[in-house]
Amino acid sequence: MTNGNLLRIALPNKGALSTAASEMLREAGYRQRTDSKELSLLDTANGVEFFYLRPRDIALYVGEGTLDIGITGRDLLLDSGSVAEESMQLGFGRSKFRFAARPGVLESLAELRGKRIATSYVGVVQRYLDEQRIEASVVHLDGAVETSIQLGVADVIADVVETGSTLKQAGLVIVGDVIMESEAVLITRAGAEPEGLTAFKRRLEGVLVARSYLMMDYDIPMDRVEEAVKLTPGLESPTVSPLHREGWVAVRSMVPSDGAQRLMDDLYELGARAILLTDIHACRL
Repeated sequence: MTNGNLLRIALPNKGALSTAASEMLREAGYRQRTDSKELSLLDTANGVEFFYLRPRDIALYVGEGTLDIGITGRDLLLDSGSVAEESMQLGFGRSKFRFAARPGVLESLAELRGKRIATSYVGVVQRYLDEQRIEASVVHLDGAVETSIQLGVADVIADVVETGSTLKQAGLVIVGDVIMESEAVLITRAGAEPEGLTAFKRRLEGVLVARSYLMMDYDIPMDRVEEAVKLTPGLESPTVSPLHREGWVAVRSMVPSDGAQRLMDDLYELGARAILLTDIHACRL
């Protein structure tokens, strides 16, 4: 680690990754900038310093050891060719990397041989072509690759696809299977374990759990507790407390947010009452 005992962290300076990363860090208890023009932010209370950089540059700064860790997309990490490596998946910024062309140009990806492929992700595309032993020409464009076919620059494009609506507008169709799935990831320099990384990751893990779980409380007759606990086992074990009402207990347990409403229905049918769901803002497991 550099700069005394501060953990130096690279964050995206703009775009969807930037907004989501800052939201996650705020939930984890870290300060974040209030002005998008700020290039860095010092959070001495938490022992970190944030640097806001182009998402494409983050892996390079981390890989060469200038900064300790960073948050960027898996696609950008792989495309960079940096010695940085993925340390943790962060659960946002999900997208898929696909090939696309005009209808009828390609029936399968095996027919990429000899084609001109326009992309902003030369590293990702070339790696795929090398793995598949396909010889093709890769044309590097910084953006708006969809128009490259119309302009005669390429036969095929390769890009990150979220909804596919942009491709349809350009008269293109997706060809073949997904060749890479991307999402926001925490990265470190290959083989490095910066001081403070474990605590930082623990906070982010707490946010991920808090986002995917809810706290459920309910009252239930004592003779139905075993059945109810099978439905709400919690992470370790639920808390069961006696109530003033004879023959009843109160149960508290963390439950997955996905399907929580259905779980409430099942518990009600079992005899539970006063069933409450509350958000979890942070946790440590």
